[in-house]
Amino acid sequence: MDSQGFFAKYRFSILLLATMALITAFVLSRPQEVTTGVPVMQISMEAILIVLGFAAGLLGGWIGTGGCSVMLPVLHFWLGFPAPVAVGTTLFAVIFTAISGGYGHFKQKNVDKHTAIWTGGAGIAGVLLGSWLFTFLSNKSALLGCLIGLVFLWPSFRMIWEGFLGFRNRKLTSGMAGTAQGQPIKKAPPVQLASFGAAVGILTGIVGLGGGYALVPGLIYLFGMPVYVTMGTSLAIMIPMAIVGGAIKLSQGYVFLSAALLLAMGTIVGAQVGAATIKRFKPYALKLLFGLYFLYVAVKFIGNFLGIPVW
Repeated sequence: MDSQGFFAKYRFSILLLATMALITAFVLSRPQEVTTGVPVMQISMEAILIVLGFAAGLLGGWIGTGGCSVMLPVLHFWLGFPAPVAVGTTLFAVIFTAISGGYGHFKQKNVDKHTAIWTGGAGIAGVLLGSWLFTFLSNKSALLGCLIGLVFLWPSFRMIWEGFLGFRNRKLTSGMAGTAQGQPIKKAPPVQLASFGAAVGILTGIVGLGGGYALVPGLIYLFGMPVYVTMGTSLAIMIPMAIVGGAIKLSQGYVFLSAALLLAMGTIVGAQVGAATIKRFKPYALKLLFGLYFLYVAVKFIGNFLGIPVW
């Protein structure tokens, strides 16, 4: 692919990345944000955040799981961000990742508008309720961590099971059997879509994980949506929920803005690389590996709440 073809293919992501780079440079040039408990933004920390975002985006591109599941625990456990700030910062970063990925899928017509409108609309209401509940948990860091850990159990068990199925039957290339590429899309009742979206939105407002961990399997297993449409529709649903939830967290003071922008820049690049290299990896092996990682993270969050140290 020549340079002209490369720019044409990734034009939107390149322009979004350039815009974010300018905004990030401006934010970093300002006086240091006063956010209790967060590390000082030095060059080494900035590099770590970009690499972390890249790794999260790479995972999303490979197996269709939102990068929040990678960013949030690393921010909290290994970089020292307080749980409420880790939640807000991660959710804000997802805004730009979802916009970048969602635009690409929309151009390829991989978005079911009926599902996106009903699920996303109710999801916004759920985010508002979840954000209100978050205010009662923000001063209870251990309890908030326990809730995050419980939420992590779902994607960990799902990914471990799908990875196990893949090893048992190598013909399962995605770990999601029964969702053929040419399968027609059945319009689900709006009430069911709205109920599902509201539930995901509430969790998004509370734990700040974007919702991809629940949207992807839910749309496939509950509503029988084909995999190729599920990925695009999930991102389309995540965009308004992430914008509303991220804006609320920012106004509440739970977003470390410079860190969120650096993470977002990394995820945009990582997601594109993941999408371009996905055919080089066995998806079921990646699912099993990261499923075990998410299980470890869940146990660590819950163990911290129970006073049981988990290394």
